[in-house]
Amino acid sequence: MDREFPASGHFSLSVLNIGIEGDTDNNLVARAYNLLAKDFPQMGRVHAHLFKAIPTQAGMGGGSSDGAYMLRLLNDMFGLGLSREQMMGYAVRLGADCPFFIMDGPAYAEGIGEQLTPIELNMGDYKLAIVKPDIPVPTREAFALIKPHKPQKNCLTIVKQPIETWRDELVNDFEQSVFALHPEIAAVKERLYDMGAVYAAMSGSGSAVFAFFRKTLGEFHFAYTADIYGDNRQPEVKDGGKAGSLLKGINLTFVLGFMILVVLWMLLLKGIRI
Repeated sequence: MDREFPASGHFSLSVLNIGIEGDTDNNLVARAYNLLAKDFPQMGRVHAHLFKAIPTQAGMGGGSSDGAYMLRLLNDMFGLGLSREQMMGYAVRLGADCPFFIMDGPAYAEGIGEQLTPIELNMGDYKLAIVKPDIPVPTREAFALIKPHKPQKNCLTIVKQPIETWRDELVNDFEQSVFALHPEIAAVKERLYDMGAVYAAMSGSGSAVFAFFRKTLGEFHFAYTADIYGDNRQPEVKDGGKAGSLLKGINLTFVLGFMILVVLWMLLLKGIRI
């Protein structure tokens, strides 16, 4: 331990902005370092500062993307020479959805979610809004309660259709069980449709809800009020409050691609072929 490296071991982690529960040794960023260090003992000591911007227990892949991008960072920093396919092999050992963030784009998932095929998806004509209610939905709880349904149509086919058809056909099966426990989240989705969203859905296992609009995000922020909670307050733009958070500037194809991945992964884990 010295002034330049505030830890006695080879790796340490500090988390900033949004606190996370549990020991930092179990964080996917730390696990990514330890995973590579076993095969590349020449890696130097690392003290990582993780600035958390994506809310936890939101179904937005915040932890998984942290771990995947740590693999990418270490590969570049120490010149490990790992190909994308090799990094995806390490990533799946961190979590089934981590390889998606190595590919970093819309993809069709098979297997447990690690077999990814890039897909073309252009959402440049739409604006994206994300509302994160102050309601945590633990991933384990969401998976324990889900009752997946075999879709009548493959989601790969659905996303190639006009977006106006998605509302009735592109379904997140997590919504049925999560909405029953937390009707406030269902109310957010309906409010977004009332405001003119062309498509809205819960992101992954929740509790964040995203929506595509043809209007600007500025108009969305002006229009969205907390009346669904009964107190007429505007939502916070950064910090989660009772009304929830509005997150701006998210890559549209990234979010929809991850949502598709989560739906496919959920179906495959439950043994449903699509």
